[in-house]
Amino acid sequence: MSILVCGSMAYDSVMVFPGRFKEHILPDRIHMLNVSFLVPTMRRNFGGCAGNIAYNLKLLGAEAHAMATVGHDFGPYEARMKELGLSLRYLRTVATEFTAQAYITTDMDDNQITAFHPGAMNHSHLNTVPVDAGVRLGLVSPDGRDGMVQHAEQFTAAGIPFMFDPGQGLPMFDGDDLNRFIDQAAWVAVNDYEAQMLCQRTGATPEQIAQRVKALVVTRGAQGSLIYTAGGCIEIPCAQASETVDPTGCGDAYRAGLLFGLARGLDWETTGRIASLLGAIKIASAGTQAHSFTLDDFWQQYAVHFGQPPAL
Repeated sequence: MSILVCGSMAYDSVMVFPGRFKEHILPDRIHMLNVSFLVPTMRRNFGGCAGNIAYNLKLLGAEAHAMATVGHDFGPYEARMKELGLSLRYLRTVATEFTAQAYITTDMDDNQITAFHPGAMNHSHLNTVPVDAGVRLGLVSPDGRDGMVQHAEQFTAAGIPFMFDPGQGLPMFDGDDLNRFIDQAAWVAVNDYEAQMLCQRTGATPEQIAQRVKALVVTRGAQGSLIYTAGGCIEIPCAQASETVDPTGCGDAYRAGLLFGLARGLDWETTGRIASLLGAIKIASAGTQAHSFTLDDFWQQYAVHFGQPPAL
């Protein structure tokens, strides 16, 4: 089964602030914020939701294609994807734009402040979901606004079930937009903060949203995740990471685990645990695509954390 991952390809400049944001932001001055954080270390990573998720799916042995628009500076990323055997089939270059760029600062509490330049991502609507390429499962993740709307419509028209992952793109949509996405999607995935915003804007509770899709997945960091279905709520434990190095990209790794489980027809208890373990493996590495493992190693780790792995 081929998985089409619609979303961004980006270069991530990641900086670590060796302190806590809350100690430098005065609540009574939030309306006139003017702060600067000294970040002694910085690294530039290959990232973007589509790129990260496709990378993780490749590690799991799944057939996945990232669909995105990239800029004239995409050359180093393209070369790396070729080296890793990642699909370039549905990437479109917009010669007048930069590839999307994220500037991420993380503090010691794993809080993040991000500035994002969309660049070529704003042209994502130029891409069209293929209907004759064997795609059987899709994802609509943060991308250009028009692209997210149109790709959801195209998946729906083609009868291809897809997961809606609004992520940091959620503020672009009002309640009517989000309700339309929910009614089109087979699954919805958000973190706990996004879940609150989603419920506020749609006027629906998690339980009510779960009645309209096959599942609503809410990640909660170290507290694990919740999978709401029409039959109730399933609590997924957090896999214990070997160490906590960098939370950037953990959500993308988790979503890759969800897509893998869905593509393999696994139950939610198993699918959630695969996603949890993938997030734990990722957080132990600096960068969104720096972690690596063999499939044997992955399933051995699964057995250590959760018991008998699934028969695939």
